[in-house]
Amino acid sequence: MHICSSAEGPLPTAQEWDQFTQRSPTGHVLQASAWGQLKARFGWRPVRFAAFEGSRILAAAQVLLRPLLATGLTMAYLPKGPVVDPSAPAEPATVALLSAVHRFCRQQHALSLKVEPDWEQSTAAQELLDSWGFRSSAQTVQPRRTVIIDLTAQEEAILAQMKPKNRYNIRLAQRKGVSVRSGTGQDLPVFYQLLQITGRRAGFGIHTQGYYAQAWELFAAQQAAALFVAEYESKPLAAIMVFAWGKKAWYMYGASSDEERQRMPTHLLQWEAMRWAKARGCEIYDLWGIPDIEESEIGTDMATAEEQGVLSTGMGGLYRFKRGFGGREIRYVGAYDYVYNRPLYRLLTALWTWRRNRSPARQSVGF
Repeated sequence: MHICSSAEGPLPTAQEWDQFTQRSPTGHVLQASAWGQLKARFGWRPVRFAAFEGSRILAAAQVLLRPLLATGLTMAYLPKGPVVDPSAPAEPATVALLSAVHRFCRQQHALSLKVEPDWEQSTAAQELLDSWGFRSSAQTVQPRRTVIIDLTAQEEAILAQMKPKNRYNIRLAQRKGVSVRSGTGQDLPVFYQLLQITGRRAGFGIHTQGYYAQAWELFAAQQAAALFVAEYESKPLAAIMVFAWGKKAWYMYGASSDEERQRMPTHLLQWEAMRWAKARGCEIYDLWGIPDIEESEIGTDMATAEEQGVLSTGMGGLYRFKRGFGGREIRYVGAYDYVYNRPLYRLLTALWTWRRNRSPARQSVGF
């Protein structure tokens, strides 16, 4: 067994990497080589590590590094990784992989390494991360909780497991003249205009137009992304960008106009995205994040939950919309940090918490 790093040579190749992350049960689109390329265009340095046995990858981790101003220090982040078998904590490949990652992060003067594995929360997952020297962190980047739809069933069965209101709204949109078409790069300016409207309405931050254009360019080239546009009388009402990697698909970016919302275009968009993902062989459709609150804490009155602070303002509608598609609600194990420079880590963690508490509603629509 040996460890290879893209920081030291040509291995692992992007093709080898992507094949492994696509077929791995813990693989994720945020561990795709194209995601590393995307982040590289916006200030991050992606470095891929892989544990090989012969020519076969056993474990992998794509780490993103970013300078901390002019301090000579860096921050290191491993989104939805490492891509390893969490049921084999003492696997030599995993131990060797993490040792190589830590050695490199120290060489790069990283304060810490933040990981957010694509693992569901469990005592075993928490204990495994603890045994690796990581400690739970409140500073999460990716959504802690989401809803996933099983696409292995027939279309009628997928519709049947939705809540009646969502199922009704999908058919209402069709009756009310809403049509959904596959978009192209020429639709990205309209998509971004709708994102700006949505960001102002819901109070969340968005990336630059160039960011979404680059994401589309990189993944559409691999037929791993789709843009869907909902229209009424040729006027765009809403659009979503979805990604597929291996057997999984993710609704990551969505936007809608303030006009004609009674025609329910967003419901029909999600349904068409699910149909697209199912047709290309995906078995799971991830709705990419809901408020990290137990359903029993919310009750049925979303407005009351928001008034009482159980839900952030404006999140009740998002929760109801996504939960209405049925599926299974899951909670991930969350963020864990491995600290290399404890004094500065504590200082920056306090600063991060202070900034987040000052404007808790300004959430980005995706990392």
